[in-house]
Amino acid sequence: MSGSIRERAVEGFDFDVFARACPSRGTLEHVTGRWGGLALGALYEGSLRFNELRRRVDGVSEKMLSQTLQALERDGLVRRDAQPVNPPRVDYELTDLGRKVAERLLALIDCVEGAMDEVLAARARYDETRGSR
Repeated sequence: MSGSIRERAVEGFDFDVFARACPSRGTLEHVTGRWGGLALGALYEGSLRFNELRRRVDGVSEKMLSQTLQALERDGLVRRDAQPVNPPRVDYELTDLGRKVAERLLALIDCVEGAMDEVLAARARYDETRGSR
């Protein structure tokens, strides 16, 4: 075995996100999906209550944020801390694994944000040559 990131043997299975049955596909989907990536990025800044996180991730519905957080919690990336107070208080924070993933995700976000002038120019050229808008 080469020891690459995609080839980690666990119980005789080499994880390969390009393989249809690989369970890493689901986690990759949770991390790179529209709301998962934004939630991880926001939580990298620190622990947030549900409504704080919802305000930070502008545009996400309560239902979608709840589903996203459940998926990230199940994958071991987010920790949910429900405190027995009245009114109920629930905080979300990244696990160590979540921090590691979020760091890499934020590097990608920085790259994309830093390239937006090029992206917008490319879109304009593309639309101009194709008559699209």
